[in-house]
Amino acid sequence: MYAVIRSGGRQYRAEVGKTIDVERLPHEVDQAIEINDVLLLNDGDKTIIGQPLVEGATVKATVVDQFRGKKVTVFKYRQRTNYRRRYGHRQYYTRIRIDDISAG
Repeated sequence: MYAVIRSGGRQYRAEVGKTIDVERLPHEVDQAIEINDVLLLNDGDKTIIGQPLVEGATVKATVVDQFRGKKVTVFKYRQRTNYRRRYGHRQYYTRIRIDDISAG
């Protein structure tokens, strides 16, 4: 069984026992959370597609870690004008472990 969930404007495939890195969520480590933005449920041969969400479906997860991703370097350059800008960005992420998927 798997579900497609929405978190932080992105969609993720959630399976029981798997870990997912999503954009930062305001929860503490080892805290249980419940995600209600379920877009699709699949249980073997049966698939439920939401319009836009599946009614009553929830995904229960546990926060495993709060961390920052690798640094992305951005370099801007314009030729013949002596214009160079270099800066970096590190995105905040939350690692969650999927505990349970329920159809409601």
